[in-house]
Amino acid sequence: MSKQPKTALVIGSGFGGLAVANRLQAAGMQVTILEKRALIGGRAYQLKDAGYTFDMGPSLITAPAIIDAVFQAAGQRLEDYLDLIPLDPFYRIYFHDGTYLDYNGDPEEMKAQMRRFNADDADRYDAFMEAIKPVYDTVITDRLGARPFDTVRSMVDFVPRAMRLKAYLPVSAYARRYFKDFRHHFMFSFHPLFIGGHPFRSPSVYIMIPYLEREEGVWFTKGGMYSLVEAFGKLFIDQGGHIETNAEVSSIVVENGKAVGAIANGTRYDADLVISNADVGHTYRHLIAPEHRRTWTDKKVDNLDYSMSCFLLYLGVRKQYPQLEHHTLILAERYKGLIDDIFGHAPLPDDFSMYLHVPTRTDPDMAPPGCESMYVLIPVSNLRSETDWNETTEPFTEKVLDFLEAWGLDDLRAHTEVLHAFTPLDFERELNAYAGNAFAIEPKLTQTAYFRPHNGSEDVDGLYFVGGGTHPGAGVPGVLLSAEATEYTIRRDYNLDAMPVPNETPVAEAVS
Repeated sequence: MSKQPKTALVIGSGFGGLAVANRLQAAGMQVTILEKRALIGGRAYQLKDAGYTFDMGPSLITAPAIIDAVFQAAGQRLEDYLDLIPLDPFYRIYFHDGTYLDYNGDPEEMKAQMRRFNADDADRYDAFMEAIKPVYDTVITDRLGARPFDTVRSMVDFVPRAMRLKAYLPVSAYARRYFKDFRHHFMFSFHPLFIGGHPFRSPSVYIMIPYLEREEGVWFTKGGMYSLVEAFGKLFIDQGGHIETNAEVSSIVVENGKAVGAIANGTRYDADLVISNADVGHTYRHLIAPEHRRTWTDKKVDNLDYSMSCFLLYLGVRKQYPQLEHHTLILAERYKGLIDDIFGHAPLPDDFSMYLHVPTRTDPDMAPPGCESMYVLIPVSNLRSETDWNETTEPFTEKVLDFLEAWGLDDLRAHTEVLHAFTPLDFERELNAYAGNAFAIEPKLTQTAYFRPHNGSEDVDGLYFVGGGTHPGAGVPGVLLSAEATEYTIRRDYNLDAMPVPNETPVAEAVS
């Protein structure tokens, strides 16, 4: 690949697609984004109805320096585009027995809360954070997440470090070494669920998230998370990038083993290289003809383990509920058994845990005065389960509303004036998510790093991936790091020494 590329197509405009488009545009290429839907954003879409504003996907920001690195690549500053608001607590977690913890980044406050339930656990908090700091340093400070794992050598070189970090342990098992009370064990082991992982089998490379949150905070943006989508979009347009919306890609054009463009709505768009921010399973299975896929055959794509899905309700309520924080978790008594059911594609169970996002707690302008904009997220199996969402959506909605009213959201139905549901079927139909997954490919040990689909396609030259389905994985920090890893891969593949050097400021340094 000696010829330097001048043009690039990015399929999809989620956070990963927007980030890599900005990076390549800043590096001197002419980039076009092709977006299926009417607005950019991918899973980070926005819904507005009757004065209520809803973020439909991600609901928080961690590692703001990783976001800032995208703006720095374009010679700009995050603070000139976004108004970040720190959250405290990060989450309120209600347990099945009525107790709760306000999880935040203050060590002394956390230990004081933990002592109410288990003093020994509180005494081990500092040791736990000290133990996971090297994992954070590896993934974030040392840029592991921002460099591709696409050679056997890259994996072999990492193995000794992984063994020292005990990265082979499941997250839940790692947390169990420090915390005995079920509340504390959950509080420091649930984070893989935020990126589509099973805490009892996701490797402990993800155990660093509590340290990341403590060191760098948890944030929101004025106007909701969609303001970050808009900021990335503005940055891209300001740089001369081009966006086509309502332009669903039906195929990637491959000639002589190389991606040379894509077809959307019957129009061919030519480019020197193509980056897919679409779902990886969908891209390989439906956008690339089988004769071009020696590695990622239909069978291999089908045999991947995809993440769980989600059932979401977007509620506009003419009442406020002070017992809810900006982020609130309400947990069932079952933990591992419920997760096993979800990841095992069991029929929809009778019990469920839920995550509520109430942005009006931080930004009242996201709803009419005195009202609440909230979404309720319930992890559920993807479409490999036998649940028929055409038949299930309405009764399950009623079941969730029954639960919330009984739990303490008095007269919720009577005060609800906006209600929208989003199911695994919608993930498949709206987002082309394979099997209706919510977080791409499950981040288990055998689907992590080298074992995930690579940032550069193994089958087609000039084809690259960005987003939750490639290295390092899902979540806002993960997909933004994937954009950096993909840019790095493109630079390496094309020997692009003439292009500006990507931002190399260590994230920990940038935060300070």
